[in-house]
Amino acid sequence: MPGPRTSRSRIALGATAALGVIALAAAGVATGSAQAAPPAAAAPAAAGTHRVLFDNTKAETAGNADWIISTSQPDPLGQDATPSAETDWTGALSSWGVALQKAGGYSLSTLPSGRTITYGSSSNAQDLSNFDTFVLTEPNVKLSAAEKTAVMTFVQNGGGLFLISDHNNSDRNNDGCDSPCVINDLLTSNGVDNTDPFGFSVDLLDISTDNPRAISSSSDPVLHGPFGTVTGSILRDGTTFTLKPADNPNVKGLLYRTGSSGNSGAFFATSTFGSGRVAIWGDSSPADDGTGQSGNTLYDGWNDPAGTDAALALNATAWLAGSGSTTTTPPTTTGGTTGGGGSCTAAQLIANPGFESGSSSWTATSGVINNSSGEAAHAGSYKAWLDGYGTATTDTVAQSITIPAGCAARLSFWLHIDTAETGSTVYDTLKVQVLNSAGTVLSTPATYSNVNAAAGFAQRSFDLSAYAGQTVTVKFTGTEGSKLQTSFVIDDVALAVS
Repeated sequence: MPGPRTSRSRIALGATAALGVIALAAAGVATGSAQAAPPAAAAPAAAGTHRVLFDNTKAETAGNADWIISTSQPDPLGQDATPSAETDWTGALSSWGVALQKAGGYSLSTLPSGRTITYGSSSNAQDLSNFDTFVLTEPNVKLSAAEKTAVMTFVQNGGGLFLISDHNNSDRNNDGCDSPCVINDLLTSNGVDNTDPFGFSVDLLDISTDNPRAISSSSDPVLHGPFGTVTGSILRDGTTFTLKPADNPNVKGLLYRTGSSGNSGAFFATSTFGSGRVAIWGDSSPADDGTGQSGNTLYDGWNDPAGTDAALALNATAWLAGSGSTTTTPPTTTGGTTGGGGSCTAAQLIANPGFESGSSSWTATSGVINNSSGEAAHAGSYKAWLDGYGTATTDTVAQSITIPAGCAARLSFWLHIDTAETGSTVYDTLKVQVLNSAGTVLSTPATYSNVNAAAGFAQRSFDLSAYAGQTVTVKFTGTEGSKLQTSFVIDDVALAVS
């Protein structure tokens, strides 16, 4: 544990750190500006419109694959502005796209081959900040470091991510990495949270055939959504997932391989990360509608009577875009109810939210809460400054709060990160965690790192409604390596209930 701040010197942020911020900007990572919020989803074209972006930059049409909604890209309406049948658009995912288009309330686009996945780029019309949901169907090329950071930050800030894997050894473009490889790489080396952020991993299996069945969960918005009830799916050379609720308690298996349950053999799963949502499917065959560009061998899984795959794909898309409950598996409560909806008096529950009364109401590593001129506060004079020494350090700051039953609750805070590190490798991290009264970690809404360094403060917020009726501790833990400094500066923390 480090000694008092007064007995140690912070490492000054100089030209090296400035170059690090420039490098991040060049890599496509938003660097922010003073007191600017993180990139947010742009205003929809019409009220209630769900904006969905399908990827075509990761060899989604290599070999016999044709995982596109239309050959007109980025706008499928260029092929047919009023499609009524799956063949009005060309692609093995055309049924998916046409169904959403006919349903109304959806705006669809494709990120064309040769383009780059970005988040926060004003020069890219298909930037993730302009969409609610991003669909990666059997990607066969690894995402770059900047692209992985973009995807994870998009989800962390409220976006929906739909991942579709295929079986092991399904390398369609022969580059040495198939879709299980690509997805597992995203989950373990992304520059935002490399510690199993979604609570699942892709199994390296090739299951020739099965008809996975849905669990019994009458309130689940994916199994019982606006496009119908899901009872099962088909698996034709696919894989499954291992669930790890200890890493993310919101992970939930919805469909399982025959004979499997619990944390193994999940064929379709959902989870959350930060303010966003994630879904993953273990085979591309169920989304394949059997039509597409000539020369491809396709299979009509979309209409296969052994599954209800159309309803599954469409309900999941709706949920990822913001429909239905955001909490897939609420933590066990010790009394009262979870979430809002009951009688609740609006209030802000964090005491001494701006640290202007020093350490009052907070439990913190000595010297973390300070008014040092080395790092500015977001407002006032005091803030919580974690790490920043350039030596192996772990700093914490935490406060316990009782969230009234029947209330919706939202945690927010302002965060500034600066670093002397460069490149896209994570060396130093800040975890935002929720603990119960026994000190057990209930969830980790977000993990930030030196890769997220940016000028000025950015406001972050997360839904904690699942903990209504409980006394929980909100804890920030900064962990710094032994070489270059990274400073995590937190200010103006709030937990609003309504």
